[in-house]
Amino acid sequence: MAGGSPRHAALSARIARALGVALGRECEVFSSDLQLGVGDAHYVYADATVVCGPLKIQPGTSGVVENPSIVVEVLSESTEQYDRGLKWEGYRKMDSLTDYLLVSQRSATIEHYRRDRDGSWHYSALDARARVKLTGGGELEVAAVFDGVFALAGD
Repeated sequence: MAGGSPRHAALSARIARALGVALGRECEVFSSDLQLGVGDAHYVYADATVVCGPLKIQPGTSGVVENPSIVVEVLSESTEQYDRGLKWEGYRKMDSLTDYLLVSQRSATIEHYRRDRDGSWHYSALDARARVKLTGGGELEVAAVFDGVFALAGD
């Protein structure tokens, strides 16, 4: 989210860094500058995106990615309804997506939607005592993502 609070920016950077460490070189982690195609002529930006394997660029564009594996949204008052609603509806239609992470700015909580092999989605809300177990392997320590972040101005 362009123009986000210091807490929002820090959480976006921390989750991207943690994803990079957890997943290694097999996957590429992208910042919020990456444009995602979630349908015909419908484009969105996530706070962090992971693509495992070669990028699939939407035909007729120079860089709209169609195959994210993991999408992260840091929740803000102004975007939370959209992130949980229309954006999530579009993301669910992407066959490549295995994990959708919603990162709170109000508490040390990461909500995790995880796709099983049969295509069904499972939800869990994880607090600072937990680890996010990603579908493709790798884990994120929730406490490490939030360490010290509440000292920063937030949404």
